[in-house]
Amino acid sequence: MNYSHDDENFPLTRFESMLKTNDILFFDSNEFENIIHHYLENGKISLAKRAIKLGLSQHPSSVNLRLFQVEILVIENKFTEADDILDMLHDLEPNNEEIYIQKANVLSKQDEHEKAINILLTAIDISSTPAEDSDLYALIGMEYLFLDQFDNAVIYFKKCLESDPSDYSALHNIVYCYDFLDLNQDAISYLNNFLDSNPYCEVAWHQLGRQYFAIKDYNKANAAFDFAIISDDTFVGAYIEKGKVLEKLKQYEEAIENYKITLALDEPTSFALLRIGYCYEKLGQEDMALQFFKKTVEDDALLDKGWIAITKFYMKRLNYQKALHYINKAVHIDGENVLYWKLFATINKRLNFLEEAEIGYKRTLELGNYELDTWLDRSDILIALGEYDAAIFNLLQAAEFYPENSEIEYRLGGLYFTTLQTEKGRFHLKNGLRLNIDYSFIITELFPKLIDRPIIKAIISESKKTSN
Repeated sequence: MNYSHDDENFPLTRFESMLKTNDILFFDSNEFENIIHHYLENGKISLAKRAIKLGLSQHPSSVNLRLFQVEILVIENKFTEADDILDMLHDLEPNNEEIYIQKANVLSKQDEHEKAINILLTAIDISSTPAEDSDLYALIGMEYLFLDQFDNAVIYFKKCLESDPSDYSALHNIVYCYDFLDLNQDAISYLNNFLDSNPYCEVAWHQLGRQYFAIKDYNKANAAFDFAIISDDTFVGAYIEKGKVLEKLKQYEEAIENYKITLALDEPTSFALLRIGYCYEKLGQEDMALQFFKKTVEDDALLDKGWIAITKFYMKRLNYQKALHYINKAVHIDGENVLYWKLFATINKRLNFLEEAEIGYKRTLELGNYELDTWLDRSDILIALGEYDAAIFNLLQAAEFYPENSEIEYRLGGLYFTTLQTEKGRFHLKNGLRLNIDYSFIITELFPKLIDRPIIKAIISESKKTSN
């Protein structure tokens, strides 16, 4: 095989050719480091291990190759072996910053975050360049995040950004800490100060806009996103956020313009398509709204908000057949989505398809939606279907989540009287009246045949006298 020495992947190509032929070729230590780094970056751990083994056989004194060996041991959770190698390396090169970083990494993987921080602080004492300090500050910040010590984390991310103003990862982490601490005003002050020194930092303007949006100062948010766009007119995220602000300001046509710019700058996103649909709906342009809702689900069939938007679009216009058509499609794509099943049940109920509606409410409950109205709607349908025992069982389950609820008690009272379980009926009906006498109409509506029974009239009459 002929190799071109101009090929930057020449060492990698030689190495992989060697593995196929079992020939042993010589590589210098830097070539091995690049080969190993490539394999680790691409998740090819077994090939990285082979390269490390061969590299150490040719360069047994290489500290960097030993550090790669440590990295592999950490990935494999072999912390004791990793520690032994690091101790050996520390004896050889006590001022090697990378050894400290790997020691901290081993401790961090074992949830020894405080110890990892102390190791990294020691590394800062021996580091020789601001760039090295910046990396170490970032690592310390991350360790504090693991400890949920956001106040300390933000200190070190700020140090990181002071060392390297272009470190946008640190900037994001600073804002994340402020967000977690609900310190929007502090975040705003910090970002404004940062922008005084870095006026064309589109990321900082974008983050500032998000902070103003969070405190509902939409005009300032709008201005911040404008500056982000001035700094970088291809910044898709800024157009998206500006569109959201303009929606809040009820400037729907301008919002549409910004969302459409993102479609031209990059691959269309389902979020932008959906928001355009909502804006057209607000403007009363129903055909355009529906067109973009459909584009949303074509772009991302798994986005539940798209299917829900189309379904609710038709529900608002009382076109339940069309709404049912689309929610059926949604359920077929994702049968585990509780929001779909709730809409499926509601639509079928409106169409008086009671068996289907009952299936929908049952599935909604099975998927963990324990809202009171879900239990009550299902029980009312079971009552209408004459499934009294199932309705009782459903309501007893509901009572575990909503004890002392008058709506549940009235229904249980009516059901027990209907199934000739008089004592239980008396108990629950009295409970319902005690809890809220104004809801006694439930008996009239759901159990009209019971209302003329003397025993029920007497219980209601006695409760009304007592309440007066």
